[in-house]
Amino acid sequence: MTMPATKPPVVRRRYALLLALWDSDYATKVYGGYHNVFVSAFGSGAGERWDSYRVIAGEFPLLDDLASYDGFVVSGSPHDAHGEEPWVHRLCALLRTLHAMGKRVLGVCFGHQLLCRALGGKVARARNGWDVGVRNVTFARGLVNNGGFGFLGGLGGKGELVLPTTTATIVEVHRDEVWEIPPGATVVAYSEKTRVEAFVVGENVLGIQGHLEYTSDILLELVDRLTGQSAIDGSVGDEARRTVAVTGGPDRAVWTGLCKSFLRGGLKSSSSSTVAMDVAGRAAGAAANVVGSCFAGCGAPMVQLACRAGIN
Repeated sequence: MTMPATKPPVVRRRYALLLALWDSDYATKVYGGYHNVFVSAFGSGAGERWDSYRVIAGEFPLLDDLASYDGFVVSGSPHDAHGEEPWVHRLCALLRTLHAMGKRVLGVCFGHQLLCRALGGKVARARNGWDVGVRNVTFARGLVNNGGFGFLGGLGGKGELVLPTTTATIVEVHRDEVWEIPPGATVVAYSEKTRVEAFVVGENVLGIQGHLEYTSDILLELVDRLTGQSAIDGSVGDEARRTVAVTGGPDRAVWTGLCKSFLRGGLKSSSSSTVAMDVAGRAAGAAANVVGSCFAGCGAPMVQLACRAGIN
């Protein structure tokens, strides 16, 4: 009996995950790597494709391919967003290009800080030292609405974050922070220890300091690893574990829901896809000289690594 041929799933949305870190042994063993951790947090299943690029290893999306993506996510990293490594400069240049193209870009922890730097802000060591644990974050006044949450464009010509709550807990693991937001940016969340927990630039850039993709078990394993390496003091690790027990863990549904809505706002309809890609292509061309010069000076060739969701 001949089985009928199955049609490949239709890809309606395409996203790029820019990984600025290596997979930990724990993330690989339990989740199959950070690619799966992020896709589990931000993906919406059928109709989506998530490509991973290990930017820390010099793997970047091709310039000609940027227009085909609906959104980009920049991960956390053990490296400094204010560092001078070639791949960090190269990633800054890419983020400026994406901003010029009007692409939706979400930055998490290191990604949040690098977005700030790339767009003209300032990042440095946190004034209050390491922040590790589950922290309570307060959203700026005017963002709360009982109707739900999301990133909505077209309201009076401005984007607006709409949230169901005034505060939400999130996992924090950082020793750097945003000192000065980029020109035109708006702070949309803060905490007792970190003045800029989240910021937006227009309708297409969202930076979040905390690790909204992390679950409590990932945090606890990371705390054990950092204390074992003497990267953080034992007292910092003990306090981080205490915050998990006291809070019961982060409010991941609030944060992942917000970010999913933000990323889905970049969806191109089929009728406007060609026009959008043409406009994005022209924007990419305008910024290509800046990016190209940075890429050329990095020495390493542009290598593309595309990983489908669910593949380790």
